[in-house]
Amino acid sequence: MKSKWRMPHPATMFLLLTLVVIFLSWICDIYGMRVQLPQTGEEIRVQSLLSPEGIRWLLRNVITNFTGFAPLGMVIIAMFGVGVAQHSGFIDACIRRGLRNRQEKRKIIIGVILLGLLSNVVGDAGYIILLPIAATLFHSVGLHPVAGIITAYASVSCGYSANIMLTTLDPLIARTTQEASLIEGAPQGITGPLSNYYFMLVSTFLIAGIIYWITRRSLLPSLGDYHGNTGAGGNVGSTSYKQLSHKERRALTMTALVALLYMALIFCLTFTSFGILRGVNGGLIHSPFIAGILFLISLGIGLTGMTYGFSSGRYRKDEDVINALAQPMKMLGVYFVIAFFAAQMFACFEYSRLDKCLAIWGANLLSAVDLGAIPTLVLFILFSAVVNLIMVSATAKWAFMAFIFVPMFARMGISPDVTQCAFRIGDSVTNPITPFMFYMPLVLTYMQQYNTHATYGSLVKYTWRYSVYILIAWTLLFILWYITDLPLGL
Repeated sequence: MKSKWRMPHPATMFLLLTLVVIFLSWICDIYGMRVQLPQTGEEIRVQSLLSPEGIRWLLRNVITNFTGFAPLGMVIIAMFGVGVAQHSGFIDACIRRGLRNRQEKRKIIIGVILLGLLSNVVGDAGYIILLPIAATLFHSVGLHPVAGIITAYASVSCGYSANIMLTTLDPLIARTTQEASLIEGAPQGITGPLSNYYFMLVSTFLIAGIIYWITRRSLLPSLGDYHGNTGAGGNVGSTSYKQLSHKERRALTMTALVALLYMALIFCLTFTSFGILRGVNGGLIHSPFIAGILFLISLGIGLTGMTYGFSSGRYRKDEDVINALAQPMKMLGVYFVIAFFAAQMFACFEYSRLDKCLAIWGANLLSAVDLGAIPTLVLFILFSAVVNLIMVSATAKWAFMAFIFVPMFARMGISPDVTQCAFRIGDSVTNPITPFMFYMPLVLTYMQQYNTHATYGSLVKYTWRYSVYILIAWTLLFILWYITDLPLGL
């Protein structure tokens, strides 16, 4: 699977991107590039990283840029739990219990896609936990493990706004939309967390079908067969179809009981009168449950893995568990190197304010366009997709874009929930191909466990179809929905 794309190592790529950001900040500062925040009128100007103050900032913050890199701690915590589950043989046993033969490839592909699409219920956990498990699942049925990583990544990222359930993103986006709608005097209750629910529910199945079709028709044939070692996925290839022994079946039963007890405990601490994991106002949006969901998931996976290890006889003392916790750190050595350079690039980009200035400048330019409702909405979707290439945080983008486009479309007779829905399409589709995705270093690290030549070019080579096809199909669905005047949500 050696890529024909001559791309540098991921760490080198992020170093080069950092130099590009530094150069662009210098040029834009010379020409005095500045914009105004639409919601406050505050002026924002590009800050040069080559100015005396910029150089001093960089030298003061090189270490904290790395240690404060948001995904770093999340990745380490999540990999503790996954590492124990893999090392103990729990994941392998679950695969052997759930699969009967290698002809169940379709079930594995569909399962990974659905898990990826549904994972945004718990925030970004899908990027960290699902990808290595997807590689293991694909390898267990004779499919290329990198295909599992890419399929899971495309499902989590392209479908980040689509779900059959309410996600943590829905109320955050809706709150900003409500504030922006007041500028035009629109009713405050015109949007809510479920204002796009019907459309996103249908979109989930549309996106799942497109990802499945691309995976079977394009991704798997292009990757071919895998003949290397099993990398981070554990030794699943040679043991996947050995019949479970009596001890292993008993260990799985004990593990299932522990898992049920753990889930019951979390449920009681969150959704009953003992709800200490709920927020001070009784809600979940800013609650300890949401803030600590990744740790709770990792702890649950680790507990089940540890239970299986001791029940099956694989573990006999605490030292075995410590070795299991340390195992993923070997893989993360490469990730730490990539993440160091990525963290500097993200921090420099934020300090320079290039992302906000370019996005607001483009938004102001688009707001002057009036080609009619549908063409303008399509342009808005495309614009959101382009902005997402340099600024991936949905809430950060919508915090200023809402105050430009919600009033603009309201003057055209388009309700805020329609504008919000169009934004969420563009905000999702280009996630797999942007180098500014926070989890890009981790995805490349997972890929390099199975292909040492994997680069950002390799990833784009296999993911661009997902972005383009989903963008086209999702936009067409949106146009059809708008023309037929179907309700977007509740």
